[in-house]
Amino acid sequence: MTEKIIIYQLLPRLYTNNCPTCIPNGDVKTNGVGKMNDINSSRLKEIKALGATHVWYTGVIEHATAINHEKSGIEPCNAHVVKGKAGSPYAIRDYYDIDPNIAVNVGKRVDEWRRLVGRTHRAGLKVVMDFVPNHVARQYKSDACPMGVKDLGEGDDKGMFFSPTNNFYYITGQRFAPSVELGVGEDAYVEFPARATGNDCFTASPSVNDWYETVKINYGVDPWNGSKHFDPIPPTWHKMLHILMYWAEMGTDAFRCDMVHMVPVEFWHWAIAQVKDRFPHIIFIGEIYDVALYYDYVNYGGFDYMYNKVTLYDTLFNILKHNTSTQSITACWQQLEFMNGHMLNFLENHDELRLASPQFCGNALAGRPALVVSAALDRSPMLIYAGQELGERATDAEGFSGLDGRTTIFDFWSIPSLRKWFSGKSSSRAVELRDYYSRVLNLCNSEQAISQGGMYDLMYVNPHLVHQYAFLRHHDKSVLLIVANFSGEETSTSVNIPEHAFHHLGMVQGKRECAELLHGGNAKKTVSSNIAFDVTIPSHDAVMWKFSLE
Repeated sequence: MTEKIIIYQLLPRLYTNNCPTCIPNGDVKTNGVGKMNDINSSRLKEIKALGATHVWYTGVIEHATAINHEKSGIEPCNAHVVKGKAGSPYAIRDYYDIDPNIAVNVGKRVDEWRRLVGRTHRAGLKVVMDFVPNHVARQYKSDACPMGVKDLGEGDDKGMFFSPTNNFYYITGQRFAPSVELGVGEDAYVEFPARATGNDCFTASPSVNDWYETVKINYGVDPWNGSKHFDPIPPTWHKMLHILMYWAEMGTDAFRCDMVHMVPVEFWHWAIAQVKDRFPHIIFIGEIYDVALYYDYVNYGGFDYMYNKVTLYDTLFNILKHNTSTQSITACWQQLEFMNGHMLNFLENHDELRLASPQFCGNALAGRPALVVSAALDRSPMLIYAGQELGERATDAEGFSGLDGRTTIFDFWSIPSLRKWFSGKSSSRAVELRDYYSRVLNLCNSEQAISQGGMYDLMYVNPHLVHQYAFLRHHDKSVLLIVANFSGEETSTSVNIPEHAFHHLGMVQGKRECAELLHGGNAKKTVSSNIAFDVTIPSHDAVMWKFSLE
């Protein structure tokens, strides 16, 4: 693939909601809700102009919600097993349906999704959709599945804790009794026998800190002894493959797969190969937090990309938050050199703190050097979370989500920075930040050295750089010298380029006409192993100097 993937993540229910007076725990009538139809061609054009190649529509599959859509033929959920008023996008209620809350015409919600997919494609963007394979809402019930498809749990032997032919695990003889209120009388949520909870909690009494609103799906692994029962193929595998094919046929270009390490790699090997046999263009992105599993899930499981959380993200977090040395970035790519190009880099997503939140940097500008490193370090995809490019601070306590420095995924709410942007009321600082993001992200594909080239780390010959990170990107006849400055002060420094780099890249020493790509400007500079390359970098910023190999 020659294109560097740039993913723009958004939750439709938040993205286009322009309510300025949201209240904590407000319902949909009070706080409003964004609609798929409002993600129009103009807004998609803006996302494309930002530098994105893909849009990840988060929370579009029907999930448990406290909003009653009984009039539209959807059985209501018991609010005691729903987190927040809107509900978690990862407590799937019907794998074959679209969230009714984000549809203008609830009865035509799947058609509205199809039209959004079409608009996205016409804008030159590809569609990323969540696939949540490990768990479902406690009241999972598909009313939209194609004729002949058996529902999850249909036909399960509820008298067995584990059976390879069951879709769920049953805590036999026990009633579901979590450490949360389940109501009384007709209002009560009753589950008997209890089923195992989504975060591998195999008891009838999960805590409030467990994923109590979800049920663990059984892929043929006995949790008591770890034995695997994959021959014959378990019914769950066939059902989940059918779901993937259903959305692939509807125009999905990529699946972001939730908590993939909680599903056996053998399933992924079996399912991804079949999806790609019919839809070779589809990519699979795995949310995973165990470096030791990366290789198997890519080379055997079939994933294209893995979350770069516990290496690059965590390292950049510590540099930004704790002012630790930038020398530690080198260890990130060294540890994952065998995965070069297969990692998804990010600084924000729905699980992480907002860069500009008081709990993180408190200042969106401070995140700029980390953006440049994440986006330009290698050929891996880059993820941007809606509002990040405007310095969203996430200083609201929305309801189920408290004041946690994150944008809620559980509540009906609007995002202040996006609301101001769409109404033309963004501050000059937000506009400047968005322009910076656009320059960086567009350079990722306009410069082949970033999208297709190799990387050469310069830190081993620059021990004096403790608040800066310097590296080369190179392709064909072009070289980029990139230096990111994590310091809060403008920095003038020198960067050594070792003799080995000249041999490795086939680079000739001497004077060059150099162009600085991020801020503009040209200069004649000496590119030599004997004379350091002088740079001046604004505070919390970076420079990209481009020159030829010879």
